[in-house]
Amino acid sequence: MNEHALASLVEPILATAGLELDRMEIVRAGKRSVLRFYLDGDGPQGQGPSLDEIAEATRAISVALDDSPAVGNAPYTLEVSSRGVSRPLTEAKHFRRNTGRLVTLTVADGSLSGRILGADDEAVALDVDGTVRSVALADITHAVVTAELRKDVPGDDDADEEE
Repeated sequence: MNEHALASLVEPILATAGLELDRMEIVRAGKRSVLRFYLDGDGPQGQGPSLDEIAEATRAISVALDDSPAVGNAPYTLEVSSRGVSRPLTEAKHFRRNTGRLVTLTVADGSLSGRILGADDEAVALDVDGTVRSVALADITHAVVTAELRKDVPGDDDADEEE
């Protein structure tokens, strides 16, 4: 299977849905291949695609693959998901889509952790222990979201309230 042909087939479908192809993997699994498409996008609240958007995209990709010569007659399994929280943040849009989340950045003089307040094409604003710090995207060598187990997630209407 040709990765370029598959990407060319899928990207217009995703663009119509307001999504982006973050990456794609083709893995041989015996006589079949596993096609993994990882999607990204702003989503309904600007923080990545929703499960409904991923499900709709999966259906559209499946139909397109079935109707396309890009996969030929080779058997395959389709897997579609979001880009994942463990993926490094590498572009301004990744930081913007993770506003409010705790991140750990590696920069030339070490690392720092803080909550993303916002981002533009040049820098990311972090709350580092109550102090706002601006870090140029060009200075960041590695950035990942830090998983948090919290009871009081801002904006989570289902969070338990203290009585």
